[in-house]
Amino acid sequence: MSATLSSEKTAAALRRSARVSVELLLVLLMAAVVLWLLGRTWPVVWPLIVGLLLTTLTWPFARFLRRRGWRPAPAAALVTVLFVLVGTGIVALIAIPVASQSGQLADGVVEGIGRLREWAAGPPLNISDDQITGAFDAAVDRIENSVGSVVTTAVTGVSTVFSGLITAVLSLFLMFFFLKDGPRFLPWLARQLPGRLATDVPVVAERCWDTLGSFVRSQAFVGLLDAVFIGIGLWILGVPLVLPLAVLTFVSAFVPIVGAVFAGLVAVLIALVSNGLTDALIVLAIIVAVQQLEGNVFQPMIQSRGLGLHAAVVLLAVTLGGSLAGVVGSLLAVPVAALIAVIWNYLREQLSDPQEGPEQQGGEPEPGPASDGSPDADAPVPA
Repeated sequence: MSATLSSEKTAAALRRSARVSVELLLVLLMAAVVLWLLGRTWPVVWPLIVGLLLTTLTWPFARFLRRRGWRPAPAAALVTVLFVLVGTGIVALIAIPVASQSGQLADGVVEGIGRLREWAAGPPLNISDDQITGAFDAAVDRIENSVGSVVTTAVTGVSTVFSGLITAVLSLFLMFFFLKDGPRFLPWLARQLPGRLATDVPVVAERCWDTLGSFVRSQAFVGLLDAVFIGIGLWILGVPLVLPLAVLTFVSAFVPIVGAVFAGLVAVLIALVSNGLTDALIVLAIIVAVQQLEGNVFQPMIQSRGLGLHAAVVLLAVTLGGSLAGVVGSLLAVPVAALIAVIWNYLREQLSDPQEGPEQQGGEPEPGPASDGSPDADAPVPA
């Protein structure tokens, strides 16, 4: 006996599907509007994001000073000055040794190019000098024919550097104010919001802050692992400038994909011009192995534990962020995914039905810190 479809149930299911589709379209439209607004206000939003990330990195030291009796303003000023000095020292640690050996490196570059040319002329490539010269002349002609685009690219690069300096200065000022007035933000926010929002929004904001701190600390730890492993490999091979290269590797870890590629190319180039082609290939193999180990094992494991995200979610978030917004998208993909997870978990907690307690099952309530009806002392209490 075959069953027949109920017209009333079918119509009800269609109406429910249509209503859900309309609601989903409205949510997607709202998300598109939010993204458009972020794009329009990006010159302000980007320094704000960088300032928050820097604050999560430097807040433990500022909190230590404040617990030792320092006033908020002097503590924030000291931490900001120390951060600037450390950043300047890192730049000097990289730039000064490179500048002092620039002549040797330049001679090595010429010698390395000559070795590459000799290697290409032999088996298995067997590229003749005429072919190399022809390719070089073709490249020169192409550059000469595209002088306009080269100039445009140079101007764009200068503009990007200038914009980066402005972003850095704004981020440092914002970091100072966040360190100084950050603890007063949640009580102020609670006083501005009506009703239940005065409790929900500060709780979500505090959880998001903890998540951002976990992200920055995990990135720093992953960068430290890269710097140690790659630095040990360079030291064993006798490549010069080991310390600057290790520092560059650590700093570049905060810029996913592009930072690792840039640091790796610098290390391979220095190995090529100082130690020869064989050591350069060994350095390339070491960097590729460390980057693969870091990208597929260390980073997903560390970030998944610190951020509460599965390793697969971390990998997919970085891939999606890079495809949507390039380097910035790759940098912000993981913390954004973690913040979305924090908000979703809180909403699920609030929208879920309460679990059936012992009182409802006829048993005695278990003793606990809040069994007398008093609020938990560790819970955030908005002022």
